Amino acid sequence: MKIRSITATPVNIPFVAPYRFSYGSIASLTKTVIELETEDGVVGLGECADGDRKADVEAMGNTLIGHDVRLVEGAARACVPGMAYTPWDNMLATRRAFAGIEMAMWDARGKTEGLPLWHLLGGRARDRIALSEYFAFRDPGPDHPGEATPLEIARFCAEMIERHDARIFEGKLATVDLATEVQMVREIRAAIGDRELRLDANGGWTLPTAKRAIRALEPFDIAWYEEPVESYEEMAALRDVTPAGLSSHRVDLRRAVELGAPDAIVTNINELGGVAGAVSFIKSCAAFDVGFRFHSGETGVASAAYLQLSAALEPVRDASQTLFRWYADDVIEGGPFSPKGGTVAVPEGPGLGVTLDRAALARCHRRYCDEGAFPAGRAGGSYGGRFRKV
Repeated sequence: MKIRSITATPVNIPFVAPYRFSYGSIASLTKTVIELETEDGVVGLGECADGDRKADVEAMGNTLIGHDVRLVEGAARACVPGMAYTPWDNMLATRRAFAGIEMAMWDARGKTEGLPLWHLLGGRARDRIALSEYFAFRDPGPDHPGEATPLEIARFCAEMIERHDARIFEGKLATVDLATEVQMVREIRAAIGDRELRLDANGGWTLPTAKRAIRALEPFDIAWYEEPVESYEEMAALRDVTPAGLSSHRVDLRRAVELGAPDAIVTNINELGGVAGAVSFIKSCAAFDVGFRFHSGETGVASAAYLQLSAALEPVRDASQTLFRWYADDVIEGGPFSPKGGTVAVPEGPGLGVTLDRAALARCHRRYCDEGAFPAGRAGGSYGGRFRKV
């Protein structure tokens, strides 16, 4: 099970229609797909979620040639310095690049042993993974009209119930004026009945605006607010405003325990340093009664990894996020995943349980070469950079 080579391919995964959130509007996502080949010819798949990491991954991969894929801790020590900061390196980027390689190590091991990742992690707590259904204001796409009004968004949600039996809805706030967003939530609540409703402002509100918005939204039985404000301290200040749960993409378990907020941390495998790091972090969250969910925005490769982890780890009980319905392409055979009844089945094959579609990988890579990286930030593209907080 020794590593022969590691290669990386940046890809663009487009959305059927650009969606708006507090950072701007985004039409596509850039990810890096990793292929790790063992000396036995087994190819393990991994992914970096934060753009084009080809150079970083392949440089790091050169240090792991001949390393046994089962020895993930030894690989981590060889690739990731044991400090939080150094002036000579970007530690966050290093951890993310290694996390993608480590994911491929687990996939290669599972394929070699003929076992799914959930089996390697000790067993399966569930067969199907609960996921939320996303909504937002969306601009028109090449073959999609988008949703420009509160009523159109509510009709989209109703359609997701009719076509896919969607159970939990989650959507973007802090993108237009508050009155329009209150009207949107009113229309959505009428369309979805008593199904769970979550709202995500991506930190786009100041604390005074968040308090005013949450009070205006109180009649609509909101279950969760994700990042109504940016900091944990500001979230703690919302405790007397709403009984709803509070969640954040920021990863700081110690501070969450100290402040009693947020109630859940929502992130991906890359941010946690890989599969082993995610297992350790999720178990720590459970020990301190802090919830954990995965967020979406990866190709089918990393998505399969978070489905496998969700199956293996009993504490991942709540519905994670998904943008699967919005993807216009993917790099795996049969992708993207399609939730039914608010869940998807855990992939059953060995390792991550998915196979690369070579034609799709080439197509998504060509798209990256033609379009450049998304989100493009201040450089342009459809992502216009951070909006001013309101």
